Amino acid sequence: MKARVTIMLKDGVLDPQGEAIRHALGGLGHTGVAGVRQGKLIELELAATDPEAAKAQVTRMCEGLLANTVIEKYSIEIA
Repeated sequence: MKARVTIMLKDGVLDPQGEAIRHALGGLGHTGVAGVRQGKLIELELAATDPEAAKAQVTRMCEGLLANTVIEKYSIEIA
């Protein structure tokens, strides 16, 4: 079973990497980009066969290691 975790900074948290990307895009002639938020995508291959158990396991991983829940939010997709 596969899990895909998307981690993004919470709204209101400054994103210097996103701002650097926005600035670079403008320098390359890509106008009209008002904002960029940069995040992480983590794909996990799990031994679990039950989707609910897999989601619970990945949630524990996110809370314990993968995401800094003070400043980041995450979403989990199980396939």
